[in-house]
Amino acid sequence: MKRVEIRCLHKSADDFKDKEILVCGWVKSVRSNGRFGFIDLSDGTSFRGLQIVFDDKLSNFDKVEKLNAGSSLSIVGQFVLTPNAKQPFELHAKSVEIIQATDDKYPLQKKGHTMEYLRQVAYLRPRTNTFQAIFRIRSVTAMAFHTYFQENGYVYVHTPIITSADCEGSDQMFKVTTFDFNNLPKDENGKVDFSEDLFGKPAFITGSGQLQGEAFALAFSKIYTFGPTLRTENSNTKVHANEFWMIEPEIAFCDVNGLMDIIEEMTKFVVKYVMDRCPDEIAFCDKFIYPGLIARLKGMLGSTFQRKTHHELVDLLRKSGKKWEFAPTYDGDIAKEHEKFITEYFGGPVFVTDWPKDIKAYYMKVNDDGKTVAGVDLLLPEVGEIVGASERETRYDVLVSRMEEMHVNREPIEWYLNLRKFGGCPHSGFGIGFERFVMYLTGVENIRDVLPFPRTPKNCDF
Repeated sequence: MKRVEIRCLHKSADDFKDKEILVCGWVKSVRSNGRFGFIDLSDGTSFRGLQIVFDDKLSNFDKVEKLNAGSSLSIVGQFVLTPNAKQPFELHAKSVEIIQATDDKYPLQKKGHTMEYLRQVAYLRPRTNTFQAIFRIRSVTAMAFHTYFQENGYVYVHTPIITSADCEGSDQMFKVTTFDFNNLPKDENGKVDFSEDLFGKPAFITGSGQLQGEAFALAFSKIYTFGPTLRTENSNTKVHANEFWMIEPEIAFCDVNGLMDIIEEMTKFVVKYVMDRCPDEIAFCDKFIYPGLIARLKGMLGSTFQRKTHHELVDLLRKSGKKWEFAPTYDGDIAKEHEKFITEYFGGPVFVTDWPKDIKAYYMKVNDDGKTVAGVDLLLPEVGEIVGASERETRYDVLVSRMEEMHVNREPIEWYLNLRKFGGCPHSGFGIGFERFVMYLTGVENIRDVLPFPRTPKNCDF
């Protein structure tokens, strides 16, 4: 008999009415009164489970009624519609095969567990309702981004994981080598001789695929990347991780204003896509993780994203009358406490534009004032900065000057400079922290809880 997935039962229950079917899954809970009982079964194909009704006619009734959560089962029974009951249908078991029974040492007992505890058993937490919701939303969110870009004519590009191109700063990038650390080759000056290494030069795990993405955008007009990103930043915060996923579109013949139009359209598309396809999961998050989540998401869909310059927002922060832990400055970054105030003040998402050039990357276009760049951050309520964007500097001499100012080694990326000479054009791009977007969609506070197996400072388990 072919196994029926629980998602198919929820999708078209009438097709299975009164039929004998086979289902397989894991026990969420068991209730029994000694003569009959109920099993809450999940097979992971649907956020909603399946109620199994069993009675003492089963040859192994005494074992079934004592099953612990997490036990795996194979069940044959009659599928019965129950339109007047709490659940729309149930399966009346004729046989229950116990594939593997757990005992009382199973880490996920029928009680509430803290997020901190569940991180310690990350290999099991996908079985909980909370993480069933979070990771299903994560999956659908990934598809939403792909759908948006594919439907709008973007080419999906796989940029290299290993690179010698310095985009975000080599001090934030993991080093790649085949050297034996106990027997490092040295040159005549006593320094490590990288010419003996696999690539013949220092190599890194990429912190961004932007530079290579720009090269493809200047051939295809619109491209995007979507892949893992690793950085060595030693930040133990709720929004930082050393391994995360990032989406990086690049668009030719697009200035910073057009870029903001795209970001707003994309953000609303993805949120609506996920809400339409994950109503049960979003409702669960609204009830148990972040009360008010649905109202927040609907409010964002109906809003117009504000566009404010960095200078304007610093004015606002200084005039607010609040005492800040980090005083807002016209030549400094905007802290988390500032981001929270800004999004609450405007009641929704805010684009921060025209950043001081000295705190932004060398590749951002310098504005006519010579003091700011055409850089943009998108702030979302609760999550804060979720998108970093800019119009790229296309003037060869200005780009070289900026690289010199910021002590960027031009030798490994001379090809990147050549893009400004070989048919260059105005172009813009942005990076989206995928996990932060999932945090926004679920109301989860800590990035560790939207990553399947988080990699953070002093944490590389599982």
